[in-house]
Amino acid sequence: MEARVVAHARYTIADIDKRLYGSFLEHLGRAVYTGIYEPGHPTADKNGMRGDVLDLVRELNTPVCRYPGGNFVSAYNWEDGIGPRDARPTRLDLAWRTSESNHVGIHEFAEWAAAANTEMMLAVNLGSRGLDSARSFVEYTNHPGGTYWSDLRKKNGRADPWNVRLWCLGNEMDGPWQVGHKSAAEYGHLANETAKAMRAFDDTLELIVCGSSHSDMPTYPQWEATVLEETYDQVDYISLHMYFENYEKNTAEFLALPEKLDRYIGTVSGVIDYVKGKKRSKRNVKISFDEWNVWYHERRSDAIRMKEWDWPHAPVLLEDIYNFEDVLQVGCILNTFIRRSDVVRIACIAQLVNVIAPIMTMPGGGSWRQTIYYPFKFASLYGRGTALHLDVDCASYRADVADNVSYLDISGVHDGDAGTLTFFAVNRHGDEPMAIDLSLEGFGEAKSVEHTLIKHQDLEATNTRENPDNVKPETTDDAVLSGNSVQVTVPPYSYSMIIVRL
Repeated sequence: MEARVVAHARYTIADIDKRLYGSFLEHLGRAVYTGIYEPGHPTADKNGMRGDVLDLVRELNTPVCRYPGGNFVSAYNWEDGIGPRDARPTRLDLAWRTSESNHVGIHEFAEWAAAANTEMMLAVNLGSRGLDSARSFVEYTNHPGGTYWSDLRKKNGRADPWNVRLWCLGNEMDGPWQVGHKSAAEYGHLANETAKAMRAFDDTLELIVCGSSHSDMPTYPQWEATVLEETYDQVDYISLHMYFENYEKNTAEFLALPEKLDRYIGTVSGVIDYVKGKKRSKRNVKISFDEWNVWYHERRSDAIRMKEWDWPHAPVLLEDIYNFEDVLQVGCILNTFIRRSDVVRIACIAQLVNVIAPIMTMPGGGSWRQTIYYPFKFASLYGRGTALHLDVDCASYRADVADNVSYLDISGVHDGDAGTLTFFAVNRHGDEPMAIDLSLEGFGEAKSVEHTLIKHQDLEATNTRENPDNVKPETTDDAVLSGNSVQVTVPPYSYSMIIVRL
């Protein structure tokens, strides 16, 4: 199979916001406890944070981390996580039927985020609580001093404000499963009033209003239209979520799902434009795709187990073990975000550690990289710069979600500062290798090319504690630079990163 790709310096999509490679940590399962936080672990620092996990997170260079939820936030009292640990209350978490010790709260998370070289993206509870709790939380985190909440922060050991910029106005409020679920009109009114109060404190905050939990919700996309009509003048982003499933074990259909993701983004982008036009507004609202990942390996069995247990603390929950097939899917998802980076400015892989995550840990033991760690790492490290509009000529196939799914899924990024062109390519054909002819126009002289490949003969191959390097990238010498074009042949069902140095 052959594929021709043309990249031209003049045909660009957008400068990519680095927060496109954000992450997410929720008080759910072992994401926090024995994930990032485990006092007594051999690598733990003075705050109880695991050093081995911090090393793996820093390696990802994820610029922002959403916290503390997720479904968890909709019945969360942020005040429970401040002050002396031994005085903090234990609460029942209704979202995941577990108990929460509150040993990790805003202070601990902030210190972890600083150590991980990531910015905080905080969510407020608009389920069981509302405006007053949100404004107090902002005052606690961002006000210098001289008020009740800011002075309480100082008393609790943090003199300077954290100056958190990104705030989520609740989570998945369209979902009937959400504590405090509301109609679009109810939520839109509450979110707008909350946003006004937060902007009265600091008009430079970046505020994210809840969009649809997924594109199969019966209220989608009317939810977006109603909520944005209420909030458009006060918010900067609308959030979208999507998880990718392969219960039928059909790889071709599974790898076509990013076409559905692309339509989802396109539809909501159209709704944004409609509301902007209706309001005659000059304001530009963008998309924060702040939950995404493959999630199905343990989902059904965990739903059954949750009904049977008696409020455990930090149980094993949603610990999907990812395989090589998931590498291909995550690569396609990230390519979609890059190609839509003009409207998707923030995205958060859900989640970061243990819970549907690229990083796994053993309590008291080691940590390792799951298979999906690598495509996320490569996009985060090398997918920064200007997204390119590529002209792609390749055979396609028909799937349930789309009639014309290209066998080559590819995105391109030009980093002018580094002097590189980086292409992320997935061969979605299961039987045929693909000869890619990549033509580079208008970028100047190409000096060298590097090809990094992730390939395994078994789609079900995983990385485990016993075999952590079963699926990993390798550098090859099969990419050929000829003038200002690159020729490389990639294997069936494979992920490639091609870096051209200019």
